[in-house]
Amino acid sequence: MSTAATKLARNPEAPERLFSSPHNRKVLLSLSLLLLTLVVYNPVTGNGFVGFDDPAYVTANPHVRSVLSWTTVKWAFTTTEHANWHPLTWLSHALDFELFRLNPDGHHFVNVLLHAACALIFFLLLERMTGMLWRSAMVAALFALHPMNVQSVAWIAERKNVLSTLLFALAVLQYRWYVESPKIGRYLAVAALFILGLMAKPIVITLPFVLLILDYWPLGRVEPSGKGYGRLVIEKLPLFALSLASAVVTVVVQKAGGAIHTQYPFSVRLENAVLSYWAYLGKAVWPSRLAVFYPYPHDLAPVWLVVVSAGLLALTSALVLRLRQKPYLAAGWFWYLGTLVPVIGLVQAGDQVRADRYGYIPLIGIFISAVWALADWARARHLPAWFLAVAATFIIVTFSIVDRAQIGYWHDNFSLWSHALAVTDNNSMAHDSLGAELINEGRVGEAIEHFKAAAAIDPRDPFSELDLGVCEKRLGNFPAAIKHYQAALELSKESSLRATAFSNLGSIYRTQKDYPAARENYASALRLEPDNIFALIGMGVLEEKTGDPTHAAEYFSRAVALEPSDSTYLLLARSLSATARKADAQSAYERARQLSPDWEATENVVNQLLQK
Repeated sequence: MSTAATKLARNPEAPERLFSSPHNRKVLLSLSLLLLTLVVYNPVTGNGFVGFDDPAYVTANPHVRSVLSWTTVKWAFTTTEHANWHPLTWLSHALDFELFRLNPDGHHFVNVLLHAACALIFFLLLERMTGMLWRSAMVAALFALHPMNVQSVAWIAERKNVLSTLLFALAVLQYRWYVESPKIGRYLAVAALFILGLMAKPIVITLPFVLLILDYWPLGRVEPSGKGYGRLVIEKLPLFALSLASAVVTVVVQKAGGAIHTQYPFSVRLENAVLSYWAYLGKAVWPSRLAVFYPYPHDLAPVWLVVVSAGLLALTSALVLRLRQKPYLAAGWFWYLGTLVPVIGLVQAGDQVRADRYGYIPLIGIFISAVWALADWARARHLPAWFLAVAATFIIVTFSIVDRAQIGYWHDNFSLWSHALAVTDNNSMAHDSLGAELINEGRVGEAIEHFKAAAAIDPRDPFSELDLGVCEKRLGNFPAAIKHYQAALELSKESSLRATAFSNLGSIYRTQKDYPAARENYASALRLEPDNIFALIGMGVLEEKTGDPTHAAEYFSRAVALEPSDSTYLLLARSLSATARKADAQSAYERARQLSPDWEATENVVNQLLQK
C-alpha cells in the first residue's frame, strides 16, 4: 500500500476535512471551473480560420505575419486598420503567429485559455467581495459556458473581446485590493490595467461605471440613503477621463475607417436599442438561433412594441430600486443596462442589428442577479442543498451540449454561414459570405444565386455586386463583370472594397490588352490601398508586358514582401533576370522552388500571367 493510501486508511476523515476547509473548496472549485471550460471548448482547436475578419486580423495581414519586432510594435500602436485602435490585440495576434504560424489550433487555444482565465478571475473576485463561494462559482460557470459567449471564444478575430475582458476583470480585482487600503499606488494599478484593457478593445470603457455599482453592492461603500456617492464619483474622475479619451479616439478612428454608419436615423437606432435590451435578455434565458451575424431588419418594429418595451425597462428599473433588502438585483440589473450602452446601437458601428459577443461582459450582471435571487428564494423556503445542486448541474450540462453544437458551426466558412442563413431572415451578409465560399470551391453557378439573393435583399450592398463581378469574370463574361465592378464602386466608399474593385477591373482590361485602362485602374487601387497584393502583381505583370522589367521587379519585390509565395518569387526572378541581375534572379528562383509544392503548376500560373 502506498504512503498516501496508508495515511488515508489511518485517517478516513481526511477527505471530509479536505472539502470542509473553505480554502480547499475554493481551490477545488477553481480547478473544476478551469477544467470544465477547457473540456467543453476543446473541440474548437479542431476548427480552422474563417473568412469573416480572420484574414484581416491574421491570415492575410502582412504586419501580423511578419517577424515580431520593434517595427511590428510601432505599427500596432500607430495603425488604425479596420477602423480600430487596439495595439495590444494586434500584438497578441502577432505573437500567436510567431508561435503557431498559420496553424489555427494554437490561435484557438489561446482564446480558450483567455476565456477560462476570465471565468476564474470573476469567480475569485465575486467570492472575495461577497464571501459567497458557491454562488460566485455558479456565476463564473454561467459566464464560462453560456452559449452566447461561444462567438467570442471560437472566433479568432474576436481575440480583442476575451483579451480586453481579462484586463477588465483584473482591473476590478485590483480595485477590490485598493478598496481594502486606498493608496495611490493601488489606484494607479487600476488605471494602468484599465488603459491596457482599452488598448485591447474599447468595449471596457464602462469600467468606472461598474466600479460605482460595486461600491453600492457588494462593497457597501455607500450608505442606504445614497450619501457618499459624490465622493466616490470624484474618486473615479481620472478613470472617467480615460473613458472619454477612449470614446473620442474610437469615434474618430471608426469614422475615418467608414465603420460608423448613418443610413439609419437616430429615432430608428433608439427604437432598436430599446428592443435589443430585451433581445439580449431573451437570448440569455433561452440561447437559441444564435448566429454570427444578425442583419438590420427592413421592417421596423411597430411603435406600440417600442413604447411597451421602453415602459417595461423603466418599470423593471424602478422595481429593482425599491428592493433595497436585495441590493444585488439593482447592482446586476444596472451592470447589464450600463455595460451594453457602448454597443447597443445608438452609434451604429457596422451593419449588424446586434451581436452575441456584445453580451460578453453585460450578461455577468444578469447572472449575478439571477443566481443570488434563486439562492435567496431557495433559502427562504428551506429547500435542501441538493435542489440547487441539481438545478445547477442541469443548466451546466445543457449549456455544455449547446456549446458543442455552436462550436461546430464555427468549424469552417460553409458551416458558419449555412447556419446563419438557417436561423436568420433576409441576411444578405450570409448570402454574400456563403457565395464567396462556393466560389472558392469552384461552384460558380450556385454562388451566383446567393449573390443575387443578397442583392435582392439589399440593393445598396456593394459586396454582392463585387462578387457577381468575380463570378462573371470566372465565366468569361467581361462586359457583365465590368458593369458589376463599377456598380460596387458607386455603392461603396470603403477603401479596401474599392481597391479590390479597381484591381479586378485592371485585371479584365489587362486580359483585353487595354493596357492604359488597366494601368489606370491598378494605380487607383494602389492609391487607396498601397499594399493591395493583387494590384501590385497586376501592375508588375503589366510592366513586363509593356517591356519595362525594371519597374516590374519593383512591384514584384513589394508583392514578395507582403506575400512570399512561390509564384510571386518566380515572377520576381523572371523580371530580375531580364534586367541582368542574375545573382538576385537566381536567389529568387531558388526561393520559389523551395516554396512550391508543385513546380509545374507554379510555372503554368506564372506563364499564363506573363503570356502576351
